[in-house]
Amino acid sequence: MRIKIIAVNALIVALVGLLSFLLVQAALSSAAGNKDQLTQEAQNSVNGAAGRLQLDGLRAERWLAAAANEQATLDALNKASATARGEAATRRCEDLFSKMKNAPLFERNVPTLVALVDSSGKIVGRNGTNMNRGDDMAAIYAGLKSTLRTGQSGSDIWYEKDRYLASYVAVHDSSGAIIGALVAGRPLNDSLSRVSEAAPGRALDLIVPKGDGFDVVGHSGAESKELDAAIAGGAKEMLKGALAHQQTDNFREGDLLVAAAPLPSFEDGKRALLVAAAPASLIANASGLALLPIFGAVLVGLILVVVGGWLLGAYITRPINMLEEGLLAILNGQADKRFELDHAELGGLAFRIDQLLNQLMGVEEDTTDDEGRVSTAPSAAHFNDALAVDDKRLTQSAGEMTMDPDAIRRLGAEPGPQYYSRIYREYVAAKRAIGEPTDHISEQAFATRIQGMEQDAATKYGRPVRYQVQARNKEVVLLAVPLP
Repeated sequence: MRIKIIAVNALIVALVGLLSFLLVQAALSSAAGNKDQLTQEAQNSVNGAAGRLQLDGLRAERWLAAAANEQATLDALNKASATARGEAATRRCEDLFSKMKNAPLFERNVPTLVALVDSSGKIVGRNGTNMNRGDDMAAIYAGLKSTLRTGQSGSDIWYEKDRYLASYVAVHDSSGAIIGALVAGRPLNDSLSRVSEAAPGRALDLIVPKGDGFDVVGHSGAESKELDAAIAGGAKEMLKGALAHQQTDNFREGDLLVAAAPLPSFEDGKRALLVAAAPASLIANASGLALLPIFGAVLVGLILVVVGGWLLGAYITRPINMLEEGLLAILNGQADKRFELDHAELGGLAFRIDQLLNQLMGVEEDTTDDEGRVSTAPSAAHFNDALAVDDKRLTQSAGEMTMDPDAIRRLGAEPGPQYYSRIYREYVAAKRAIGEPTDHISEQAFATRIQGMEQDAATKYGRPVRYQVQARNKEVVLLAVPLP
């Protein structure tokens, strides 16, 4: 019994758990793997990061433009000798570097390169060292060369020698002629790390064309092997198309969604792409996420089923075993064996078995309570028994009955329906007066029983009989009155 209860309920819990897992998994997969939504978010993120990178360059240009117009910058480039110009330019760059460290614009991304170059593009002086004086930067970086020629400020990704997000502005003398340029370069990886805030949770790579593929020149953080593999693998054709058409595009490879945004440069035709990688699903393991809590709930449910099934089985099997053992004892000759079972569900069955045994064996059933009172359920049969007792008392006391002859004649002349209804009311009122229950006594049953008693009494007395209700010593009796 216990095993069957536990098995059925455990199967139900397991099926409900499996169904819950499948439904939750489907819902999570649908919500977390919405391709259109993920693609749009990836493109928006990489566009936001690219725009933030270009904005940082423009803001640095404005800051440098104000510094380039200061007299100290002009004085450093107008010194008479090369040595004097070099020393003055170095001091000026150190001063500007100190200011940049405290400027909110360069927070968490302070330039490590601050340099003054002459009109030919050679370094006059830079911060932190004297080693690079005379290096021709314009020969390496075409954007700086263009600024020295046109006077137009600019920003660019420098990766040919050192890797910077560089910004540069022309320095003009009092006549408006270009006498040099002021250059600031921030480490490229630091700049990418800062703009990655526009693409939260996504790795950023800065790539440039190289041969038939691409070269990764900057990372927003730790190198992403998955993203680098995608750039060199399946996403390469998409990246070429995005670079050629100068438009944002995306590609899905395995568990990654790769999005690329172009970064336009100067007239030398150099181009770069900012690439972001995002998971192809908002939830990496939807099945695992759904499995753990549901599995835990099913496990708890199974434990409760085992405990509940064991207790319920014990509650049912204990009385069944008692009945089985008792019946076996009766079969083995213990004829007086009876069941005294106090059980909400099986107690009634045990009582009926006892009744059946008594009838089969001709044993009179003891229906009295602990105080010797008859204990039977209120019913019409009980009511008839009560009348039979009253009738017995009547037989014993009828000889003592005296009644006025006129009252006897009136009793006999009373119409039948009115007579039966009256003595019913009197009988019930008398019973209630002594505190006995009367809810089980119906008027129809009362009248039927009285009629039967009248027939029996008429046979005894040889003439018609009617009854009168009388209360004696806290008892209600029905007394037969022979009619003339």
